[in-house]
Amino acid sequence: MRPIMPLAYWVDDLSPFLIRFHGNFGIRWYGLCYVFGFIAGAWLLYRYARAGRSLVPPSAIPDLMTAAVVGVIVGGRLGSYFLYDGWRTFFSDPLQIFRVWDSGMASHGGMLGVAVALAWYARKRRVSFFHLGDIITSAAPPGLCFVRLANFVNGELWGHVTSVRWAVIFPRSMPEGTPLALIPPRHPSQFYEAGLEGVFLFVYLQLRFWKSDVVRAHPGRLAGEFFILYALVRICSEQFREPDAGISLILGLSRGIFYSLFLIVAGLWLWIRPARPLSMVVRP
Repeated sequence: MRPIMPLAYWVDDLSPFLIRFHGNFGIRWYGLCYVFGFIAGAWLLYRYARAGRSLVPPSAIPDLMTAAVVGVIVGGRLGSYFLYDGWRTFFSDPLQIFRVWDSGMASHGGMLGVAVALAWYARKRRVSFFHLGDIITSAAPPGLCFVRLANFVNGELWGHVTSVRWAVIFPRSMPEGTPLALIPPRHPSQFYEAGLEGVFLFVYLQLRFWKSDVVRAHPGRLAGEFFILYALVRICSEQFREPDAGISLILGLSRGIFYSLFLIVAGLWLWIRPARPLSMVVRP
């Protein structure tokens, strides 16, 4: 804790590294949180299979997770580069797209990447694409939560200036060398997103998955609910989050809000589309 008049606020000066070997090379919390999210998702998929609520048997889960991981990483990186104006620096810095540690990942791009990966997997394994969407989206919130916590550790994606008692001082929100006394406290919007995108969605989707027959009776609907709710909580969180520096608005909306509108449309379509109930016979 460092005193800032008239109140004392926490200073987010945490190290992004668990272990730093040299310079910018080391084991980062950001990467570890992705690993934790993938492990949590795989554990849930195994639980679904063993309970007879998934058409993906335990023996096929490693292949499904590999496809999902590739979709998240490739889609998230390409999304960050193309959806958030990174492409504008292509001629001056063509290698930027490969520097994940500089400009990170985009959640909307990651979702699109996973959708492509699931389409490939569904065709390969001859399993319902919509069923895959249901089980993957219901297993995604832990990863979303971990990544938002990593954003806080990195001191990035901070919120608007505020005087609430739980505000946090983010040194990176001001030019390097700015005295702490001149850095205004801000909403820890990363925690808001971790709670809404992670904890809230996890509880809701798990209750729907285990306490209802929606996955069998209407494949795709649970994925639709995920898209709608994710978009709504993301729009809510964006009200507290400072727009990314140097990223232009679209129709007066932040990129996070604008892209979330498409998720609502996709989610509504998945929710209302006619669907045949699945025969929950798991192939070995």
